[in-house]
Amino acid sequence: MSIHINADKSAVADKVLLPGDPLRAKYIADTFLEDAKCYNTVRNMFGFTGTYKGKRVSIQGTGMGMPSMSIYANELMADFGVKTVIRIGTCGSIHPDIRLRDVLAAVGASTDSNMNHDRFGSISYAPTANFELMLRASEAAHNLGIPIKFGNVFTSDKFYDDRLEEKTGLMREYGVMAVEMETAELYTLAAKYGVSALSLLTVSYSLVTNELTTTEEREKTFNDMIRIALEII
Repeated sequence: MSIHINADKSAVADKVLLPGDPLRAKYIADTFLEDAKCYNTVRNMFGFTGTYKGKRVSIQGTGMGMPSMSIYANELMADFGVKTVIRIGTCGSIHPDIRLRDVLAAVGASTDSNMNHDRFGSISYAPTANFELMLRASEAAHNLGIPIKFGNVFTSDKFYDDRLEEKTGLMREYGVMAVEMETAELYTLAAKYGVSALSLLTVSYSLVTNELTTTEEREKTFNDMIRIALEII
């Protein structure tokens, strides 16, 4: 049992999907898993374990931002011995070729956060995904007939940033697909603990066209990335 996940170690599977929204965790458990049981309600950051096609899997909400992701990823990896983590989150497109509802897989994550500067000092550490999970994501998406794009994402410390246009414009010039708030920390911790990690993201808004999905759509309709993640596991 850890501070923020009130469960016995046996209650959590060694493969975990990580939606930021705890209500999306509940939706996934209710919709896709068999015999799902809730193992965590601390701070309403719901966690569930069930089976998908006979394989045991957990779904754990993480909240928004790198500090919140860090809490749950650290505890899952250090205290519960999780071996595979797949973030299933949302992002904002910063590129005209990346459109609303596109599914993205983050190969790497650039960031403006000080978390890795604090860890590594003058070294610019490059957090990256696990290659095997990327390969399996490509195969699963192909088999499911779901288009998927692979590339770099920008993990921002701020949702409301006075310099957002400047930063995302610079990232776009260097081929970055989208902006989100968690992947860089997830990949860094996965490297630390020897865990396989991948971020699958659905574009929920576009900084190019200003299109935006609704709260309910973000919670309950981003099924393509969920299906890919579950097939990987």
